[in-house]
Amino acid sequence: MPYGTVNADLMTTSDGVSSSGLYGFKNRIINSAMVIDQRNAGASVTPTASAYTLDRWYANISQSSKFSVQQNAGSVTTPSGFTNYLGITSLSAYSIGATDYFILQQAIEGFNTADLKWGTAFAQNVTLSFQVYSSLTGTFGGTISSGASQRAYPFTYTISSANTWTTVSVTIAGDTGGTWNGATNGVGVIVRFGLGVGSTYSATAGSWTSTNFIFSATGATSVVGTNGATFYITGVQLEKGSTATSFDYRPYGTELSLCQRYFVSLQEGIWTANGSGTATAGIYMPVTMRATPTLYATPAVMTIWDPQITSYTQSSASGSLPLGGPSKDFVIIQSGNFSGMNTGRTLFWQSGGAILLGAEL
Repeated sequence: MPYGTVNADLMTTSDGVSSSGLYGFKNRIINSAMVIDQRNAGASVTPTASAYTLDRWYANISQSSKFSVQQNAGSVTTPSGFTNYLGITSLSAYSIGATDYFILQQAIEGFNTADLKWGTAFAQNVTLSFQVYSSLTGTFGGTISSGASQRAYPFTYTISSANTWTTVSVTIAGDTGGTWNGATNGVGVIVRFGLGVGSTYSATAGSWTSTNFIFSATGATSVVGTNGATFYITGVQLEKGSTATSFDYRPYGTELSLCQRYFVSLQEGIWTANGSGTATAGIYMPVTMRATPTLYATPAVMTIWDPQITSYTQSSASGSLPLGGPSKDFVIIQSGNFSGMNTGRTLFWQSGGAILLGAEL
C-alpha cells in the first residue's frame, strides 16, 4: 500500500464487518440497527395513525389496532453483528381494501440526501440493504419515494424461509425526473416497507413512477392479513452506489445524538417558582434540533424540590412552551398545578416522567 493511502477496511469486527469509521455518513438511515427507543423504552405499542415507534421509524397506517411494534419483540436470536431489531406483530387477520395501507417508514432529511442529485441528469444510484425475519414467506414490497410522495420506486424482495434472518439487497437507479428536495431540513427521501397495502397505493416494481402516494409493490404479501404474523427488521442501510457494502456501525452516543435532532426525552432541569402554583425551566437541547420543537408531553406527575429539601408535587399534569422561549437549541417550559411553592425559589427536578419534545419530519 503506497505511503499516505488509507485502507478503509483495516479495522473489522469479529464477524468481519468493517467498522473503520472512515466512511463518514455512508448510511443515510438513522437508528438503522434499532438501538434507540426514547419514547417507549422497549415496551410494546399499538400505533395509532401517524405514530412514531422506535426512534425515526414511523407507522403510516390507514386504520389503527392492526399490529403492534416492540423493540426485540418475540426475543428471537438477532442476526450476526446486531443486538436489536424492530418487531411487528399482526393483531388480526385483516383483509386489505383497495385504499388501505400499513407501512413502516423513515423520512430522511434533505441535508442528508442532497448529494444524490435526484431530479437531475447527475442522479446517483443507491442500494438499500437490510436483515429481515418473518413468520410468513413470499414476495414482500416497499418503495423509495420523494418527500411529497409524487415520485416512487416500488421494489420487491423475497423471504423464502420462515423464521429465519434473511439478508436483502435492492439496487435502485437514481431518479432523473421529478422534483426532489435538496439541501434543506425538509423531507429528502422516504424509505417505506409495506406491511399490507391496497391496490390504490401499489404499483409494478422495478421502475420510477410519477403516480402520487405509491407505498408498495403490486402483489406483495400482507403481514396484517394473518393473525399473529411477525415481521422483524434491522440493519437497514441506504447508501450511494450499486452494491451493498458492510454495515455502517456507529457509536451508541452518535446514534442517540442523530435521533435527538428529531425527538428529545428530557428528565432533568433547573426550575424557578413563579407563584400561583407554576414553575419555569430554561433547558438547552442536547443537540440542535431540526426545527423549533413542539411539546408532545409532560409528566403525569412531577416532583421538584428546593435547596431547603422541601418537595412540591403536581396535583395533575400541566405543561406549555411560553411564547419567546422555543428555538432549535433552547426551550422555556412552564408547568403548573403545584401547591405551596415559594415564589422565586430555585428548584430541582426530583422525580416523574419525561418531557417530550419533537421536531420530526
